[in-house]
Amino acid sequence: MTQVVPKESEGIESVLRRFKREVSKAGIFPDMRKNRHFETPGEKRKRKALALQKQRKRKFRY
Repeated sequence: MTQVVPKESEGIESVLRRFKREVSKAGIFPDMRKNRHFETPGEKRKRKALALQKQRKRKFRY
């Protein structure tokens, strides 16, 4: 759980900015997106196969 404690005389905008930075460092958003909908085992295999293809394509591109 990510927490940000506001400092003395710190504006809400800067506190929100720090919170967003901490959440992105913790990797919460990708995990949240991944668990947003149920994914069947077949969909999971397809997603992983596509990711592997993209990774291989990037590897050999010059």
